[in-house]
Amino acid sequence: MAKRSTKNSGRGQRDLRVRVKTAKGRKLSSTRWLERQLNDPYVARAKKEGYRGRAAFKILELDDKYRFLVPGARVVDLGCAPGGWAQVAVRRVNALGEKQGKAVGFVLGIDLQEVEPIPGAEIHQLDFMEDGADDKVKAWLGGKADVVMSDMAASASGHKQTDHLRIVALCEAAAELAFDVLEEGGTFVAKVLAGGAEGTLQATLKQRFKKVANVKPPASRADSSEKFVVATGFRGSGA
Repeated sequence: MAKRSTKNSGRGQRDLRVRVKTAKGRKLSSTRWLERQLNDPYVARAKKEGYRGRAAFKILELDDKYRFLVPGARVVDLGCAPGGWAQVAVRRVNALGEKQGKAVGFVLGIDLQEVEPIPGAEIHQLDFMEDGADDKVKAWLGGKADVVMSDMAASASGHKQTDHLRIVALCEAAAELAFDVLEEGGTFVAKVLAGGAEGTLQATLKQRFKKVANVKPPASRADSSEKFVVATGFRGSGA
């Protein structure tokens, strides 16, 4: 049961934080997660603005800073479920042609699981690490991509070092696909962990792109170890 506290904060305003009582059978960690969700302004904004999750604001903030989701861009969203990043991309690249006089982009979502349709995006169920996946992506795109982005995270094992290695492996695999499907001058955006991209991956990205930044957008929770690598200016498949 959720209860909204009305305790005075001492700043002339009431504390409207929602507090959740631990129900019988519910783990304390679940209670804390629910309380955090109920008090998260990004969760409320996502519901209000029609996004499928708060993660949409991470890509919004990254794009506000680096400007890679431009009208006419062809975007590949790896691990796109539940679809918040793809929703943002559809609007910004003008995939639905709603911005008169602007180029019309294309958004391709890829995920292991089935994803509810997203207006303006083409969604395919695919393991992007399987042999020939890059050729399928290029066929669906009808060419190469301007942006490859990924908010993927491996299932948590509870072991910090193992989880770190898993997410690094996912990021490296996403980068390998990006090297094959990106147009020259393209952008690669992917989730990494605290410290940014690992040394080997960081060095590779710096060879293949003109600029590489490791960023923690405001929408990323303060207690989360996630960061995002934003690599811009792809030098081409022959680099």
